[in-house]
Amino acid sequence: MESLARTLMIGGVVLFLIGGGIFLASKFGIPFGRLPGDIRIEGENGSFYFPVTSSILVSVILTIVLNLISSFLKK
Repeated sequence: MESLARTLMIGGVVLFLIGGGIFLASKFGIPFGRLPGDIRIEGENGSFYFPVTSSILVSVILTIVLNLISSFLKK
């Protein structure tokens, strides 16, 4: 039960840091969600948006953060 609690707390901290990073990125003018490579198709009856580049960027950042957390927990 203790490991589940620790995992949930770490997950909460990671989500908080991601949210804070996105918030700060928008304050500094970094166009997260509108990066080159994000697909956006707009038509008369609707629109389609798929953030390819933004998803890759989030994946790389999460991989680095989770590897750092994992290395600190193993010690």
